[in-house]
Amino acid sequence: MPKENKRIYTVSEITQGIKSLLEEKIGEIWLEGEISNFKAATSGHFYFSLKDNNALIAGAMFAYANKGLKFKIEDGLKVLCFGKIAVFAPRGQYQIIVEKIEPVGAGAQQLALEQLKKKLQAEGLFDLARKRALPAMPFHIGIVTSAAGAAVRDILQILQKGAGGVDLIIRSARVQGEGAYLEIAQAIEDLNAFGKVDLIIVSRGGGSSEDLWSFNEEIVARAIYNSKIPVVSAVGHQINTTLADLAADVYVETPSAAAKLIVDSKNILLAQLADRQHDLFFFIKNILADFENELTAFAHALKSPRDRLLEKQQQLDELFVNLQHQIRHTLQLSLERSSSLISRLSVLNPLAILGRGYSLSTLIKGETILKDFKQLKKGDLVKTILGRGAFISSVQEVIND
Repeated sequence: MPKENKRIYTVSEITQGIKSLLEEKIGEIWLEGEISNFKAATSGHFYFSLKDNNALIAGAMFAYANKGLKFKIEDGLKVLCFGKIAVFAPRGQYQIIVEKIEPVGAGAQQLALEQLKKKLQAEGLFDLARKRALPAMPFHIGIVTSAAGAAVRDILQILQKGAGGVDLIIRSARVQGEGAYLEIAQAIEDLNAFGKVDLIIVSRGGGSSEDLWSFNEEIVARAIYNSKIPVVSAVGHQINTTLADLAADVYVETPSAAAKLIVDSKNILLAQLADRQHDLFFFIKNILADFENELTAFAHALKSPRDRLLEKQQQLDELFVNLQHQIRHTLQLSLERSSSLISRLSVLNPLAILGRGYSLSTLIKGETILKDFKQLKKGDLVKTILGRGAFISSVQEVIND
């Protein structure tokens, strides 16, 4: 074909033509697919791809459209998108500009709840190991609920009958509707700041899942988790468990059950006190009985000073008599022993021998007793002791016979 008869397009012209054709012919549509290659730009815009088993299309969701999104978009999530087909001219790429997006299967709200639950679970907000035991008997209870609701009336009625001595501090807060979750979280923080509370009950009456949704908000779960005071969640429900329930130290299904929990604690404590009182009564009774027995025995053993003096005098008399007897006995033994010794000495006395006709001779010089003739020589002077008296003689002759 001659050049002058050819219709030559620029890239921009053909891209613009395709853009006009797609946008005019297809327009706004609902498109189902699986999210892949998801990216959140710093501008707040979302960019991703939608795919099925055989094809893929680029997608974009600008910040104004995703601002109120309740669930988190992530790869692998199957979604239903509403938007319009457009062409991104710089790359010559067609795409869908998403205005609305919904998860396929579970609703957006439920999906958001599951995602938040996984997140908080990973952070340890629901760990059983961190849950605190409730006080044995809370005497000051803070209640977070609507002051005009049925929940607070149920709690007051049960506690008034079963635990009248308990003080209640009611921190009123809206429990449903837009912004209610902020009031609930603030009420928990206020009771912690107040400090004079042993236990906090976060409560509301029954309702639909939508009515209870304030108790599934992250800020409420974190306020319960961060509370320095033990928390009981008493959100009226039968099936669904809220994030407030999972974060609380204890959760029950109704406000009435929370009040009964307090009454049961009081009754258990009273029963324990009764047992202790019974044990203490018998312990004291046994001590008094033992003391009475000891006192009686002591009274029997106790005598008047005069009786004790007479008793001691009698003991002294007996000791004196025994002492006299012992002295006489000792003297008698000494006398007999002395007589025996005198007799033995008399037998051994050499003078007694001399009395029987014998004599004892000694040399005058040295007074040596003479026993052998060899001790003498002629001329020695000898002293001879008789049974009576003595004499001195001179040796004239020594006889060896």
